[in-house]
Amino acid sequence: MPLDIVVGTQWGDEGKGRFVDLLAAGADYVARYNGGDNAGHTVNVGQQIFKLHLIPSGIIHPHTVALIGNGVAVNPKVLITEMETLVESGIEISPERLILSYAAHMITPAHLALDEAQEKARGNAKIGTTLRGIGPAYTSKVARHGLRLVDMLNEANFDHAVEVHVKEINHQLTSLYGAEPQDPGKVADELKGYAVRIVPHIGDISSTLYDALGAGRRVLAEGAQGTLLDLDHGTYPFVTSSTPTAPGALVGLGLGPGYEERVIGVTKSFQSRVGSGPFPTELSGDLANRLRGTGEQPWDEFGTTTGRPRRVGWLDLVLLRYAVRINGITELALTKLDILSGYERIKICIGYRQGDKEFSKLPFGPSDLSGFEPLYEEIPGWQEVIRDARKWEDLPAEARSYILRIEELIGIQIRLVSVGPEREQVVEIS
Repeated sequence: MPLDIVVGTQWGDEGKGRFVDLLAAGADYVARYNGGDNAGHTVNVGQQIFKLHLIPSGIIHPHTVALIGNGVAVNPKVLITEMETLVESGIEISPERLILSYAAHMITPAHLALDEAQEKARGNAKIGTTLRGIGPAYTSKVARHGLRLVDMLNEANFDHAVEVHVKEINHQLTSLYGAEPQDPGKVADELKGYAVRIVPHIGDISSTLYDALGAGRRVLAEGAQGTLLDLDHGTYPFVTSSTPTAPGALVGLGLGPGYEERVIGVTKSFQSRVGSGPFPTELSGDLANRLRGTGEQPWDEFGTTTGRPRRVGWLDLVLLRYAVRINGITELALTKLDILSGYERIKICIGYRQGDKEFSKLPFGPSDLSGFEPLYEEIPGWQEVIRDARKWEDLPAEARSYILRIEELIGIQIRLVSVGPEREQVVEIS
């Protein structure tokens, strides 16, 4: 079946948006299946820079239909702002082009208040949440007192649903954290104001995709965050509250198994993460600053959503092998190869050492990496600027060797390589 799934293989921020944009050129539908507006995908098209947090980045192509699945937590205020920004940039946002799952849960002002109170209470043990209400929204979903987009269609019962929801959140705010309670009436009025714009876009995503795939239409599923932030399979507890992995695409869109044709894993040519948590190959000092950039350029290593400087380090193949296995990845896309230009030597982590034992894979997944020391292999770097490369032969021999060595150690072919931030700065490898 013609379903392609794009997943991040690291802690997010791998550059998935630019490959979704590339692959969306051949897709009929582009569907977001997890996360909330704590994610950010940046796409450069000529002089325009699109920074999207909820709407799939494939919307930039005029022929695609964008879908937001039931696995996404939707902040209505953020969604409307994003819709308006796209319209101002000349992108059509009609109910036919943007469809929201009726089963997607809403992020409410009460969730935002609870997120802030919880992170403040953690003190030095902060998780590093973006304070966007994502975790509390998924908690409400599991605890069965959340609000779904379909609730906006039930005007007669909406005030009561909001009252029940806010009552549950207020109990935590006041009893556990000593914070101010939320006013259910104000929350309801705010959400009803958003409903005017959102209700025309609400539909049945599962049915839409079932019919589309049955008719041979090509669907591209776009994940947020990355494998190592998966609630079950990531560096717990420093994880997100959803399932960014490829199996999460089926659950988050309401599809059964068997539709997927390709699973494209996106990995940065080095490693980065925002927030707290383990990071075996993390660098500091001048080398880290060089990888990260100054923040003056849009492609520097600063969060699309938060603006926070990312922690950076060498590429970790132990974790990449893990991501390949967890996701069933069929091919890889490598981003930011151009950032490694100018290094005399480049390191890649090929294994871990703990005491007198060496590991090529983790015994219990990546949840606790504190006792593992990275084992590095050094390979020659290259000095050439590679941003004009468009074919395999255009890349320096050392850059080709770097790509081939990753393929050899991972066992998966790298099909796409980005060599710059622009849409066309991609090397496709046959």
